[in-house]
Amino acid sequence: MRTQVLIVGAGPSGLLLGQLLHKAGVANLILERQTGDYVLGRIRAGVLEQTCVDLLDEAGVGVRMHAEGLVHDGFELMFDGQRHRIDLKQLTGGKTVTVYGQTEVTHDLMDARAASGQQTLYSAADVELFGFDGDRPGARCTVDGERLEIHCDFIAGCDGYHGVSRASVPADAIQSYEKVYPFGWLGLLSDTPPVSHELIYGRHERGFTLCSMRSHTRSRYYLQVPLTEQVGDWSDERFWDELRLRVDARAAAALVTGPSLEKSIAPLRSFVAEPMRFGRLFLAGDAAHIVPPTGAKGLNLAASDVYYLWQALSEHYRERSEAGIEHYSARCLSRIWKAERFSWWFTTLMHNLSNEPAIDAKLHRSELDYLVSSDSAKATMAENYVGLPW
Repeated sequence: MRTQVLIVGAGPSGLLLGQLLHKAGVANLILERQTGDYVLGRIRAGVLEQTCVDLLDEAGVGVRMHAEGLVHDGFELMFDGQRHRIDLKQLTGGKTVTVYGQTEVTHDLMDARAASGQQTLYSAADVELFGFDGDRPGARCTVDGERLEIHCDFIAGCDGYHGVSRASVPADAIQSYEKVYPFGWLGLLSDTPPVSHELIYGRHERGFTLCSMRSHTRSRYYLQVPLTEQVGDWSDERFWDELRLRVDARAAAALVTGPSLEKSIAPLRSFVAEPMRFGRLFLAGDAAHIVPPTGAKGLNLAASDVYYLWQALSEHYRERSEAGIEHYSARCLSRIWKAERFSWWFTTLMHNLSNEPAIDAKLHRSELDYLVSSDSAKATMAENYVGLPW
């Protein structure tokens, strides 16, 4: 088999890159180790920066997002039983974010790919990448019991933290940086109206909480829990009771409970692998970096990687220019490290850390006081939250 760009991974970053390349006239094929249903079943974040929204529009998949997505002008910080609003629109000169689930983004991209007739090979087993350090890259894999060999010009590794793409890079050619946090997020999804029309990020002596949503009728809540916790130990009733203890009185009174559609515990980590280009292999999204979800940066960072890679590959085929390819890694990493810093800072500020010295708790409380009382501090936070320019 032969294609111009082989994309490994059919998550939102791989699908978005494929759609943008298709619109640019660049042939591409996607390999995915899981089934399509499995990919669609993954529950992920859903806060999109304006630049991400614009890129989805550029890819031609924004119609349902604009019809069903929720545009948010701000969010609330909650501590000491009080809420403090961060007015994103006012503080950033009109920028907003859109709440639209990653599952829905993936669904829209899958539909667009199917309509365009582009090929995706699901349940691809034993994927092996080769030749990316030369001029004849490709991959071998098994699909439906048949061993295939695919040749291409470039490989885009969009296959996540545990994927084959980063693992194929020689150990001495890549540097990894990682911080694992000593807690996780217990998330619950339910068909209940959200407790608030905007997100609430809360710091409480019992642990962090996030009140979020996917629509006007579907809510997503998170609780900070120790990594030793098991999902099976948390009944719906126990989750709702704990959530009530951590939110303010107004939110507790407005909380509508119901049976969970999904519950899971996600560990938190900060991770960056650099560089992000190895000859004709490029890493994008979670294959190259992970952020704790506190700052809602994961999908948005992946989208910015895709933007730079789409631009680089389009320039290569359209103009025979290698400039975008040569600068891909540096351009991505400049934005990634800024987002990593913000996500680390926001996570540390809002969570209770194990064995935290008393002075650290006092300092965090003082920083929250400063944040909500200083227009400059709020503007800095809002600028980072809505996303820095690409």
